[in-house]
Amino acid sequence: MRAGPLDFLDDEVAALRSKHLYRALRVHTSAQGPEVDVDGRHLVSLSSNDYLGMTHHPRVRAAAEAAVRDFGVGSGAVRTIAGTLAMHEALEAELAEFKQVPAVLTFQSGFTANTGLIPTITGEGDLIVSDGLNHASIIDGVRLSKAARKVYPHADVAALREVLAEATAAAQYRLILVATDGVFSMDGDIAPLPAIVEAAEAAGAAVLVDDAHGSGVLGRDGRGTVDHFGLHGRVHIQVGTLSKAVGSLGGYVGGPTALREILTQRSRPFLFSTSHPPAVVAACREAIRVMQDEPELQATLWANTRRFKAELARLGFDTGRSETPITPVMMGDPETAMRFSDRLMEEGVFAQPVVFPTVALDKARIRTIVTAAHTDAHLDFAVDAFARVGTELGLLTASPAPPAP
Repeated sequence: MRAGPLDFLDDEVAALRSKHLYRALRVHTSAQGPEVDVDGRHLVSLSSNDYLGMTHHPRVRAAAEAAVRDFGVGSGAVRTIAGTLAMHEALEAELAEFKQVPAVLTFQSGFTANTGLIPTITGEGDLIVSDGLNHASIIDGVRLSKAARKVYPHADVAALREVLAEATAAAQYRLILVATDGVFSMDGDIAPLPAIVEAAEAAGAAVLVDDAHGSGVLGRDGRGTVDHFGLHGRVHIQVGTLSKAVGSLGGYVGGPTALREILTQRSRPFLFSTSHPPAVVAACREAIRVMQDEPELQATLWANTRRFKAELARLGFDTGRSETPITPVMMGDPETAMRFSDRLMEEGVFAQPVVFPTVALDKARIRTIVTAAHTDAHLDFAVDAFARVGTELGLLTASPAPPAP
């Protein structure tokens, strides 16, 4: 009897399970926040990208509710037909001012921002030079382009310079585009942007920074890594997200006015996707205002980050090269990461494992993010759970240092 044409998928799922690489979807039945209800348990959450607590900020909620009352639940069309509302253009103007770029165009997600940007502005006769640990959206954007591509080892500026020197010596490319994350989403380290920009300028290359995890976290009022390093005017393209620190949904590309114009004419995700609903746009606009009106949110985020990192280090956990609220707790193999996460849930903490293909097979980890919404009590509870589970699984063998006074 002939097997069904998709029966092979059962074997692939079974193989993932046997290798401890299958990740079940965890179902939330509560609002996003520092405490959540997941799979029937009430937990302290360390897995949200809601850095500043914007998903439940009263001003942001009120703005979304008002937009629904006044404009309904949907925009009705793609931007180029009947889906551009005045509020879409206002959001883009406000983002441009916030990021200190001439113009911004919004996309349906941060992922589609990169996959809509990169193949639109590059093609045959161009070269893309990409960091080895760039986000999947950059990788897929590069794959969609017909440009030549080179990958340099993560954050290795010397290797980047070598690639750029070879490219300029060849003198065959219309555009050389250097692409890097601002903050790397799995390791939490910050790109060496000043040196990257200097190398690109020496080669006449353009620089693209994806600041999804830098916006709201670094720079004045959360303006991101470009602002953090004082590189305004020297980074040609900034990509950002509206679904992390901004607390809602979407992505955007910032840069020259001509870049915005060409994207409106040729970028396929922009041309063929319905625009953001009014509630999302209004929430994003208000969140940008809150970030500037309430700098204490960013200060609390960093205070919580320093506290949590210090406690994990005191216990003896390896948090890699993290410099930001993204704090990986390195496990090594996928089975250990899965077991550790499951045990944390039993102890009342929601902290998801990250395994291959998101990271290398031997780099499995528990990826944690603290937010401005966490209290000291939340963090102490989580640290105690990490200590119990780490000891139980034999990952903590030495006596931890005493807590800081």
